[in-house]
Amino acid sequence: MLCTDRGAPITRTARRLVLTLAAAPALALSLSACGAGSVDSDDVEESAETQLMDQTGSDVRPDIDCEDDLPAEEGAAIVCTLTADGLEGEYDVDITVNSVDGNNVAYDVQVADTPR
Repeated sequence: MLCTDRGAPITRTARRLVLTLAAAPALALSLSACGAGSVDSDDVEESAETQLMDQTGSDVRPDIDCEDDLPAEEGAAIVCTLTADGLEGEYDVDITVNSVDGNNVAYDVQVADTPR
């Protein structure tokens, strides 16, 4: 059984989420940009959380927090933070725009394999 540094057990589901995220290739996602030339951080968070749950088959919804909107420019990047119930620590989530087609922004999501 894995335990946190406080001795509390890490749930099997949370452990599966972390192990799967660490081994997963970057997710490719697509959203629409706002008129200001960026994707709202709330939209990025929700999309990434849903895709990570779908990819891992986990019933634990990760919480991704992005402080900044994602600029609708190829190569633009932001770093967000991932936490989840039963998961010890915070994980960096790198989000990078790989293409922009009009208002459609395609980007990759990569979760760090170790906590901060």
